[in-house]
Amino acid sequence: MLPLWKKDKQTVNTNLILLLLGRVISDMGTGIQMVIMPLYIIDAGGSAATVGVFSFLSLVPVLIAYPFAGVIGDRLNRKTIMVATDLASAVVILGLALSAHSNKMSLTLLLSVQVMVSLLNGLFDPATKGMLPQLVAEDELTRANSTVASLRTLSGLLSPVIGAALYASLGIAVLFFINGISFLLSGSCSMLIRYKHIKRESAVGMPGFITDLSEGIRFILANKVIRKLCVFFLVIYALIQPMFTVVLPLFFRIRLEFTDTQYGYLQMVIILGALVGSILVGVLFGKKDEVNKPLIIGCSMLMVTMLMFSGLTFPHSLSVIGKDTLLYFALLGGVLCLLSTAIMFIHVPVQTYIQKATPNEYMSRMFSIVGMISKGGMPFGALVYGIILNRIEVHWTVMSATLLIMLISIVFLKNNRVVSTQ
Repeated sequence: MLPLWKKDKQTVNTNLILLLLGRVISDMGTGIQMVIMPLYIIDAGGSAATVGVFSFLSLVPVLIAYPFAGVIGDRLNRKTIMVATDLASAVVILGLALSAHSNKMSLTLLLSVQVMVSLLNGLFDPATKGMLPQLVAEDELTRANSTVASLRTLSGLLSPVIGAALYASLGIAVLFFINGISFLLSGSCSMLIRYKHIKRESAVGMPGFITDLSEGIRFILANKVIRKLCVFFLVIYALIQPMFTVVLPLFFRIRLEFTDTQYGYLQMVIILGALVGSILVGVLFGKKDEVNKPLIIGCSMLMVTMLMFSGLTFPHSLSVIGKDTLLYFALLGGVLCLLSTAIMFIHVPVQTYIQKATPNEYMSRMFSIVGMISKGGMPFGALVYGIILNRIEVHWTVMSATLLIMLISIVFLKNNRVVSTQ
């Protein structure tokens, strides 16, 4: 396995570059579409609850697919899985573009298609995460994960502005078309990856599937560190992710007086924060088997930025600073930028730890089960936020979530010390 770069001969890892290029292209297309979906749903007559349902349906099918995807990813050719799911996603989304162009779009159709795309993503994700450790040397894995996160984040940096501009001028059908084409290009990149699938003996039928899945679960239960990280992520992601997908779009549309283009700029700043965070993790911890330090930094930043975001949502802040002023926009963007930076300080080193601690034959199952556990609270969090926001003001909802996040983070950091990978 070759690393992305070598200091002596500057050898280029073509397979990793193709993997990165495919992800960058599909992430760009998905970002252009998905950043506008909450606004489109509201504009089409949906409510906060509808936005919550959309976020719920964006995540739950992934969780349903994960157990199957993990077993399939360890049994079958991971490259074939990636190509097939990319092409299937392209067909489904291009069909949605045709419906929108023919004025046959409805919220029901949009929600139904989102379920299908989410299922395909659930099959794709464990396969690609399981492939990465086979494309790079182990001592380059943290840097490779940082590079993956940085480039995927960079691909989404311009997506919000492009998506908002295209939506305002050309409508929703164009966004669907661009996203569909991006999946076609991503699948083409995956086809060019030179990857050798290592077959392993496994029992056939449902008993074999259950056996494989049980082995993956037992592996996680036997690893105390991974088990604790999963519980922590389950709660934190359930509280944090809906801030971006449910709370922010609703707050922006109802309480603030900015344009759709400015919403795109705000999303771009959020993505920029994630880019900065992923780069910093690679620079500061790229050659270190260290999880504790970035986790402490990330959790500390998370608590501080959530307090700041909560303060900005209160009516008094809006009246003093102004709901349409450049100062308020800059403050909101800066806080959300730091919040996404904090998330990357938690995400990247933990993913590296899991990859290093897991044998190849368990890799896809590991990421499918860990993903199912850690992301399991996100769709339910989105649904709960949507329901609560129909009854309780945004600022009180955000403040309550902030206090809960602070309590959980403090308890986790006090009682758990993540050991370094040996």
